[in-house]
Amino acid sequence: MELPIVFAIATLVIFLLLSVPIGVALGASVAAAILTGDLPPEFLMQKLVLSLDSFPLLAVPFFILSGEIMQKGRMARDLLNFSKCLVGHIRGGLAHVSVLTCMFYGALSGSAPATVAAVGGIMIPAMENEGYSKSFASAVNTASGCLGVIIPPSVPLIIYGTTSNTSVGDLFIAGIVPGVFVAVMLMLMSYFIARREHLKPEAARAPLPKILRAFWEAKYALMVPVIVLGGIYGGITTPTEAGAIAVAYAFIAEGLIVRTLTWAKVVDILKSFTLTTVSIFIVITTATAFGQLLMIYNLPDLLVEHFSSLVGNKYLLLAAIMLLLLVMGTFMDALANILILTPLLQPLVTAAGVDMIQFGIVMIVGISIGFCTPPVGVNLFVACGISGISIEKLSYAILPYVGALIASMAVLAFVPWLSLCLM
Repeated sequence: MELPIVFAIATLVIFLLLSVPIGVALGASVAAAILTGDLPPEFLMQKLVLSLDSFPLLAVPFFILSGEIMQKGRMARDLLNFSKCLVGHIRGGLAHVSVLTCMFYGALSGSAPATVAAVGGIMIPAMENEGYSKSFASAVNTASGCLGVIIPPSVPLIIYGTTSNTSVGDLFIAGIVPGVFVAVMLMLMSYFIARREHLKPEAARAPLPKILRAFWEAKYALMVPVIVLGGIYGGITTPTEAGAIAVAYAFIAEGLIVRTLTWAKVVDILKSFTLTTVSIFIVITTATAFGQLLMIYNLPDLLVEHFSSLVGNKYLLLAAIMLLLLVMGTFMDALANILILTPLLQPLVTAAGVDMIQFGIVMIVGISIGFCTPPVGVNLFVACGISGISIEKLSYAILPYVGALIASMAVLAFVPWLSLCLM
């Protein structure tokens, strides 16, 4: 391995251990390689600009903004009430409500931490009031937040699509069934934990009129995935145009129809949207530069050399890649992992005969587990801030859910039909 790459990786590891933001750490590692190698200083600046020169990437700020509008409005509460009517009568009902609400809300926000903040902020205190342990309440909401990046529209799916030259619209359609499958796996785990803790259903089965009334109240929120995915799948809009429509719809629904938005809320929405978008784009630009650096110094050839013996057996290759994703997810941001690993792994999985759309779904599920594992697990810190539980206790409590997510990833890897059945 050449000296600039050694310096780049060493700088990245040191900065991550010091808890430096991932975008800054990646930029510093590229700068270290430039200083010790023969790359021109303009290399980093060019990548910071050119990596954002992509029309599909415009979908990212649109979906972030639409999610912020709905989070500050009434839609999250309407989804919660509808979920209670559907699954509140099952043993461990509020845990199932958390999972189902996160699945619905994931179709609004496209972000895992935002889903934990919006749903967990309501559900964790509610579960504690109903006698659930703080660790159980925090763990189920932390894990369910991963649905925010699996259920379309998803920011990581957009990044994967632009990086691998795969249709973002096809990825959105492919993510529907796997997202529901992962949600079912999390609900099954919640049921077993509820039985172990001898929890009883909190409410009787909701009558049909109450379910229909809750459905009607949540109609504006439930229309979002219909508008977005219907427009993309029907060939009416691109994902970027669908994102712009989602923003307009959210402003009209929350501001003019439901009337939950005030000028103070709008200012708060724009501030939060700006900070989130800037932080994501910093990661995209620096991770793209870092990935290009790896390509220049032929690191893909080293990866191909180590994995080439597995190309003949796609199941062994997928198993090795899943292990790699789990390890990388523990210390690297999800978007950075997608931007760096996708160009390295794409030739291998293509040679092994794996569909890039299916692989994208597997990759997103695998990387989403990193939101739940220390030391970089963002969902863990969001849930700890809501519940007040220590990171050590939550890291232990979430282990069953991490197991369920790993099992889901394995099934999606070895059963392509689940990802491709709607194509």
